[in-house]
Amino acid sequence: MRIALLLTSSVVLLGTMAAVAEDPVAEDPNVVRAQAGIEKLRALVDAGAVPRAQLEQAEDALADTQDMAVLRRLMYTTDLSEEQAADMVEAAQRRLERREKKLDKARTLLDSGLLARGELAPMIEDEGYARKEYDLAVTRLDLLHEQAAMPAAPHTAPSASIAPRFEQHTGGQFTSADFEHVETAYQQRFGKPLPVSAMGETAVHRALGFDHRGRVDVALNPDQPEGVWLRQYLADRHIPYIAFRQAVPGKATGAHIHMGPMSTRLAPSVTAD
Repeated sequence: MRIALLLTSSVVLLGTMAAVAEDPVAEDPNVVRAQAGIEKLRALVDAGAVPRAQLEQAEDALADTQDMAVLRRLMYTTDLSEEQAADMVEAAQRRLERREKKLDKARTLLDSGLLARGELAPMIEDEGYARKEYDLAVTRLDLLHEQAAMPAAPHTAPSASIAPRFEQHTGGQFTSADFEHVETAYQQRFGKPLPVSAMGETAVHRALGFDHRGRVDVALNPDQPEGVWLRQYLADRHIPYIAFRQAVPGKATGAHIHMGPMSTRLAPSVTAD
């Protein structure tokens, strides 16, 4: 029986590895490991050695790992198609829905006295990260739609007066109170929420290896009206920021405004967001 299980797992795993070569998400190391574990666990369930509920939990974790691989691959891709952006939104939505479901179940257990209140905090934080990921994905898709609807700009020859790819304002400190003031002022000025694309150390930043704690990314081109206003607002209040007008290799993956001190991963040079 033990040999038969091992042979079954090996055959399925070889088939999985053959399919991996054509799928970028399946090539993700975390997905490969999770998939291999699933196949071994499925063989054990078929043999009656492991309860099926354990397999279902593992399959849900695999689906979440696959969605995270989609986000890692697309979230900070510069040349993103609308189809890819839609895939990114769907993956982020599924991750958020899983965490909302888990949190709702945990709150029910808490109300029944079957769960300690301290166990709820990590789930709330995880759900918050997933919501920020989803908001960022939706913002990027909306920006793509807006860009597609804009008329093409007339071609102009390069000029020495073209703005630099990024600019940095060192300013003073950047606190949560500063962010609240910025957020409120933007809402009052433009009648819509500040398009925050990343708040602090998100799951995506952790996966990419960026130290983004205490920083906020805003999905605005520095030269669009809202971006000009935000840069002036921050400078007037001595709030540090870095305004990226385009992707800068090793520093940024696209146009946005980074609020707060520079990230530390690539210090002392300006780091990627």
